[in-house]
Amino acid sequence: MYLAEGQSAESSFHGFDIFMILFTILTVFALVRAVQHKNKFAIGFSAVVLLTFLFADLIMILNWFGQLENVLALFGL
Repeated sequence: MYLAEGQSAESSFHGFDIFMILFTILTVFALVRAVQHKNKFAIGFSAVVLLTFLFADLIMILNWFGQLENVLALFGL
């Protein structure tokens, strides 16, 4: 518990967050290109990857604003 409390006092923004946003933008580009080429496998794969990265970005942004714990408590986690 002590480590968790000490970590929450630090800044919640990390350098890797920039890469997460860039990878999300890259997967949007990949999905658009897959739709243009009508490649069903690439569309499905890109859509799953994009949903995963959007979910991770949502968690990351909630953590930036300090609301992640409130959302987790709302779902009983």
